[in-house]
Amino acid sequence: MFRVDVSRSSMFVMTLAASLFGSAAVAQDSSGPDTAQKNSNDPVRNMIGAWEFSNADHDKICHFNFRADAVPNGYRLEIDKNCPNLFPSTKTMVAWSVDNYGGLRLLDAGGNSVVDLSEVETGMYDGFTPEEGRYILQAATSAPQLSAGDVAGDWAVAHGSSGKPTCTLTLANSPLTGDVLVLKVKPGCSDSAVTRFGPTGWRMDEGELMLMSPNGQTWQFEQNDTDTWQRVPESSVPVLLVRQ
Repeated sequence: MFRVDVSRSSMFVMTLAASLFGSAAVAQDSSGPDTAQKNSNDPVRNMIGAWEFSNADHDKICHFNFRADAVPNGYRLEIDKNCPNLFPSTKTMVAWSVDNYGGLRLLDAGGNSVVDLSEVETGMYDGFTPEEGRYILQAATSAPQLSAGDVAGDWAVAHGSSGKPTCTLTLANSPLTGDVLVLKVKPGCSDSAVTRFGPTGWRMDEGELMLMSPNGQTWQFEQNDTDTWQRVPESSVPVLLVRQ
């Protein structure tokens, strides 16, 4: 009788333990993939998206888009058309990869490294070449954002990097409506595209400069350097704003 009780007690304990273990295993399995995905430290996946490439003084700026598309020797890299004007080394960059030590390699079509960068903190890389000096690569979301006060002033409109100014726009730091500030076209504007556009307002939008007309049309610009903005999407003859 005593043995039967022990056996039944043992069976009960084993059944309870199995039940608890099974429940825990099910719970772990059901949350495991989401948790693993959330906490993954995959350096390749962490690079996907928009990044800002600049010099150490942050007065030359262009933008990269790190793609997940596999290409020979790595993954596809897209760069702004204006990048080679600021950093000639970027002209041959077409791909990127991460080495075994977490370093970032920007590659040419032959798989050769054009620029090597090391991660200095989350979302920021540092590199150097003798020809162009120090580079800073940082996630677009963490790059310093300009305020309206930084951008306000007189800006000339020019077509092409060597084009003569065709208009001068005054970006005032005074409100027009809501978060839109006053923009004035100075007399003597000879640019038919600007006069048709007829901008009267401007604002900063996540690091980009937006010019607006009363009919709802907008022109969008990305910063090339501290004194130049370029209209996007890019055209064969770039439209620039040059600080006066």
